[in-house]
Amino acid sequence: MAGELEGRSIAVLATDGVEQVELTEPVKALKKAGARVAVVSDKKGQIQAFKHHDKASKVPVDTPLDSANPDDFDGLVLPGGVINPDALRLVPAAIEFVRHFVHAEKPIAAICHGPWTLIDAGGVSGKTMTSWPSLKTDLSNAGAEWVDQEVATDKGLVTSRKPDDLPAFNKMMIAEFRLAKQRNTAEGIASRD
Repeated sequence: MAGELEGRSIAVLATDGVEQVELTEPVKALKKAGARVAVVSDKKGQIQAFKHHDKASKVPVDTPLDSANPDDFDGLVLPGGVINPDALRLVPAAIEFVRHFVHAEKPIAAICHGPWTLIDAGGVSGKTMTSWPSLKTDLSNAGAEWVDQEVATDKGLVTSRKPDDLPAFNKMMIAEFRLAKQRNTAEGIASRD
């Protein structure tokens, strides 16, 4: 539904090696729902997206990680691609950025290899999650309950396995981000009373 995320700001954290469709399709869905979306990266200018193992388009970076304030965002998207999340795990500022969303209990949507970054940020223990199958052991060892289904949700965390799951992923991502918006609105009204 258009406008359901009006006034919300969402960060998409990515770097070189991101799976193009796992970045572009969630961004389109979020914008269609009325959200402001910013691609945040440890790189400046552009990042190199991939289609599986082949280079695809360059994606413009909206906000460099070193100047991104996680308090400015209401939710976070972690796209996959093998290279992207593995590289981000080695960037302390990226882990701290993700950790902010985990600790603040803001909604997070991660697809394919994207949940790798959540492991380092302490965001998977006790969560029911899915991912690309090769992450099953990593996520399980970090305390997640791994399931093989197109989308899994757990208290504001949305995860999916692969690009084929994007329609279900985007639908649940919008729903969880909308629920978080409703909770924040209700909490704001309660705090004024």
